[in-house]
Amino acid sequence: MPSTLEEIESTEQIPIPTDPLARVIGQERAVEIARVAAYQHRHLLLVGPPGIGKSMTAQAIALHLDRPITETRIVHNPENPERPSVEVVVRDEVMSEREARRSTEGELINPTDAPASVAERLGYRCPRCSFYSLPSDRYCPSCGNVKQLVPGITGSGNPFRDLVGGILELTVSPGGNPQESVRTTRLRNGVEEVVAYERASEKIKVLDQRALERRRSMQKESPRKVLVKIDRNTFVMATGASETELLGDVRHDPYGGHPQLGTLPYERVIPGAIHEANEGVLFIDELPSLGHLQRHILTAMQEKRFPITGRNPQSGGAAVRVDNVPCDFILVAASNIQDLPKILSPLRSRIAGGGYEVLLDTTMPDTLRNQMRLAQFCAQEISIDGRIRPATREAVFELISEARRRAEVLDGKKNALTLRLRELGGLIRTAGDLAAIAGSQFLEASHVKDALVRARSVEEQIRAVYGSLQGGLRQDVTESQRQSMGYYSWNDHPDPGGFSGGYG
Repeated sequence: MPSTLEEIESTEQIPIPTDPLARVIGQERAVEIARVAAYQHRHLLLVGPPGIGKSMTAQAIALHLDRPITETRIVHNPENPERPSVEVVVRDEVMSEREARRSTEGELINPTDAPASVAERLGYRCPRCSFYSLPSDRYCPSCGNVKQLVPGITGSGNPFRDLVGGILELTVSPGGNPQESVRTTRLRNGVEEVVAYERASEKIKVLDQRALERRRSMQKESPRKVLVKIDRNTFVMATGASETELLGDVRHDPYGGHPQLGTLPYERVIPGAIHEANEGVLFIDELPSLGHLQRHILTAMQEKRFPITGRNPQSGGAAVRVDNVPCDFILVAASNIQDLPKILSPLRSRIAGGGYEVLLDTTMPDTLRNQMRLAQFCAQEISIDGRIRPATREAVFELISEARRRAEVLDGKKNALTLRLRELGGLIRTAGDLAAIAGSQFLEASHVKDALVRARSVEEQIRAVYGSLQGGLRQDVTESQRQSMGYYSWNDHPDPGGFSGGYG
C-alpha cells in the first residue's frame, strides 16, 4: 500500500484490505479489543456518537467467527402439543440427513418413459388416443375426450368402452382427479422389487424399494421444524427490535390444533433475534432504547438459553411454550455517552464481567499515516457504492481539509482529523454524484468543493437564508397558515382588540 498521497494518482491505486477489521479507520484500540472479543467470544459495549464505526466493528467481529456448528429444531410433542421440545443437531448429522433426504427424492423421468398404464393412472397419458399432456388437463388436448375414465370399465383395453363408456363417464366427475402415486413391481437385475411412481409437475418421480424404505423410516420420526438453520448469517441486528422480534413468538391460529384445519403448535413457533444469533453476534445499536427488554437480554446472556412463548394473551399461541432454546451469542451493544445511565446496571456488569467497554475516538492525529487512512476510507466508500468514479489525489486532499475543519469545529481539536466518517461518506457520495452527472472520468477536487455547498444541513441552509431558525419560522409561515394557526399571528403581532386568529 502507498505510504503517502504523493505516491498515488487516484483512489484506484489504494488497495482495500480483505480483513474487515482493517477497514475500520482510526479506532486502533477498539479494533484490537474486537479481535480479542471474536477470538475469545467476549461481549462488547461501544460508546460514542453516531457515525464513527460502531456497527462496522460489530459486523467485522461476526466475519471473524467460525461458521455455526449446530442447527436448532422444534419437535412435535404428541402427548402435549403445546409443549414442543427442542432438538440441537450438529453439522455432521445435518449433512448426513440431507444426503439421506436426497436419496429419497427419487429419479425424475419423462412421462413417455414410464409404463403406459402408470402414465394413464397418473393423468399424463390419454387412454383413448395415447396423447401425453399434463395431469392438470382434464380433457385430452388431442382428442378432446375425458382423460380419467372409470378403471376396469372405461380404461384402455376395454372392448366395450365405445358402447358403455359415454354412459359411465356421466356418472364420474368430468376429468376426475388422477392419482398422485402409483405403486407396482418391476424386475431389476433379475430381482422383482416394489417401485413407486409419483407426479412431479411435467415429470414423473420414480422411487425404488430402497428409497421407499428410507422414506418410511423418516416418516416414523416425530414431525419437526427447523427453527434456526445451520447455514445462517453470524451477524444479527436487533436495533429497535420489538419484543416479538427480539425474543420470538408463537403465531396465532384461529383453528388451534384442529387435526384437519389447524396448524400444530410446533409449526407456529417463531425464533427471536437472540435465538438467530446463536453462535454469532447480536448487535444492538442504541441499547438504552430497548428499555425493560434489557432484562431479557441479561437473562439470555446468563443462561445461554431462553424460552419462546406466545406473547399475545388473546392469541392461541399464548398456551404454547418451548423451553431451553439455545441463544449463546456475543453481544455487541452501542450507546451514546448521554444515554449510558439508561443502561441497566446488571447488564453493564454482565458485559464488563464477560467482555469490554470501549470509548471510541472522534478524531485522530493529523499525520501522513492517518491521511492515507482517510484516503483508504474514500476508496472503500467508492467501492461499496459502486456508482462513484475514482477520486483523484487532489480530491482526497480536499476531503482531508474538510476532515481537519470538522475536527476543529465539532470536537475542538486542532491538528486532527475527524472520525465522524458517516457524514464524510455522505460528502463523498454527493461529490461522486456531481462527477457522474458531469460525465467526468474522475471525482475531482472541484466536485468536492461543490458538494460542500450542496451537502449542508437544512439548519445551515436556513441560517444562511433567514439568519436564524426563529427567523426562518417567522418568515416561512404563509398568511393562510397564520389564519389557520392563530398562535403565530397572535404571538408575533398581538391584536390589542382581542384574538383574531383563524379559529373564528
